[in-house]
Amino acid sequence: MSDVSRHDAVLALLRDRPFVSVNELTSYFGVSPATIRRDIDKLSEAGSAQKVYGGIAAIQAEHRRRAIALPFSDNRDIAVAAKRAIARAASQLVRDGSIIIVHAGSTCFHFGVEIASRSVRVVTHSMPLAGYLAEFGTCHVTVSGGDLHREPGLLYDPSGFDPDVYASQFFVGALGVGPGGILESHPLLVRFVKEFADRTNEIVLLADSRKFEERPPLVALPLSRLSHVVTDDGLKDSHARMLEDNGVKFTIAEASKGVA
Repeated sequence: MSDVSRHDAVLALLRDRPFVSVNELTSYFGVSPATIRRDIDKLSEAGSAQKVYGGIAAIQAEHRRRAIALPFSDNRDIAVAAKRAIARAASQLVRDGSIIIVHAGSTCFHFGVEIASRSVRVVTHSMPLAGYLAEFGTCHVTVSGGDLHREPGLLYDPSGFDPDVYASQFFVGALGVGPGGILESHPLLVRFVKEFADRTNEIVLLADSRKFEERPPLVALPLSRLSHVVTDDGLKDSHARMLEDNGVKFTIAEASKGVA
């Protein structure tokens, strides 16, 4: 298939959906990720589509400024240096011997990897994190029960949460962060955040600086509920002021440290 034909096919896919990942396009066309990234660059430069983290997005008016919830397998490998730096910084907030709740999502996954051998009890509904901790961790792990939702990769029991689950800290991620609070696009994630927030003393948001530009439609928690935010050194001054104005303590992790 020629470059032009492949570009036309990508645009055809974007007429039916707002986002297509690099991984999907690589499989679809049977070409290398490098080829797909060059295609994305050319389409973006031509103004035909928008280059975004992990793939390409439509630029029709109805899709503009919409936060894209990527599949976990794609999102885990985006902004890895920032997420690992955030995970390292957040691990310093964990107290040995405590019970902590760790939310689903890629930044929380990296955090879970960081504290896998700590002397803590981790309560999670994230299947990717539970699988990693089962194989590589030594910490005590409690996994919530229920049906498996492959995207966003969590277990959910519609009959409700274990009434005995209570923790000292809740480490949560978000699709976006704004003046209204931490934001999501998936109603199930919103419910989990609200339920677990009521079962913990401290809520710690783990969000790389890109998330402060995103505006998903659903508010999971207001900023006033947060005890701490851990983000990376790409945070803009305006976003730092937003946190300060809401009385939210935050830690800036240096993403450049520890990068090979």
